[in-house]
Amino acid sequence: MGELGKPRSIGISILLFIVTLGIYGLVWTYKTFDEMKRYSGNGVGAVIGLIIGIFVGIVNYFLLANEVENLYRGDNKEPPIRTITGFWVFLPLVGPIIWFVKIQGALNEFWQAHGAPAP
Repeated sequence: MGELGKPRSIGISILLFIVTLGIYGLVWTYKTFDEMKRYSGNGVGAVIGLIIGIFVGIVNYFLLANEVENLYRGDNKEPPIRTITGFWVFLPLVGPIIWFVKIQGALNEFWQAHGAPAP
């Protein structure tokens, strides 16, 4: 497999989302899709993921969950999340936060299991 992704602090990431009025969300989306593509060679990659996020953002809730699920399946491990994790977005206010915590938590576990340092 390729280059490991970077585990990120969930709390600091949420704070950055708030402080930058969502701009960090675009940076996070780009980096996350890029890291998964570099590691596995599969997925839409950074630019396409970012474009989807900008124009039809709701799709990324499901697409990111699916790509994280596929990282685990590619490692023959049971994924802690599924594509349907994207449905959290429909829960007002807290849904996107729950989704983010689940996605970033699963990514952190995956990267750390492969030797990346903790955030």
